[in-house]
Amino acid sequence: MSGLEIIYQDEAIVVVNKPSGLLSVPGRGPDKQDCIVNRLKELYPECIDQPSVHRLDMDTSGLMVLAMTATGQRHLAIQFEQRRVEKNYIAVLEGVVTEEAGEIELAFRLDPDNRPHQVYDPELGKLGVTQWRRLSVEGGQTLVEFTPLTGRTHQLRLHAAHELGLGCPIVGDRLYGAGTEPGQLKLHAVYLAFEHPESGEFLRFRSDPTFQPRTAAP
Repeated sequence: MSGLEIIYQDEAIVVVNKPSGLLSVPGRGPDKQDCIVNRLKELYPECIDQPSVHRLDMDTSGLMVLAMTATGQRHLAIQFEQRRVEKNYIAVLEGVVTEEAGEIELAFRLDPDNRPHQVYDPELGKLGVTQWRRLSVEGGQTLVEFTPLTGRTHQLRLHAAHELGLGCPIVGDRLYGAGTEPGQLKLHAVYLAFEHPESGEFLRFRSDPTFQPRTAAP
């Protein structure tokens, strides 16, 4: 296992910049053990066994916070559950979004016949709410800032791709777009802010994405 890009670390928490294509937590089978959690435990043997308090999709990159102690884990988990954590994402969408900003409310659920896809279901689905803002349009692609107000599985990916959302899948999305390989998804968690579980200080972190929309042809 290679190392971690650590943004911040103390006795209670670690904030990392997760690369696209790496799991947040271990999956089933020996081929799915390389992940942020196991890399952290390898680097810090004193870390608790279950340090994760939230996760990013395998293909999503950006900021994650993990707990080093059981007290820190409980404190952070409550903040996420109560939606007190501030999060922003940047994404490149395949297509042109004509509106400047808005809010998407779509209910969706797991498709048991096509895991891990989520499907729109206004009756049985759980509501996901996302605020969005268009940043730029270039080369037939749109750079968008997402602020999720809920934390549903694949929420931003589905809200971008679905015709009742923005109707433009995120570039490189293997589930809801035309992506074919892991590590190509242009979705990055750029901002993360929360209360430190011990000091009570409100911490803010930012990680800018390395990607941009493709350049328009001259």
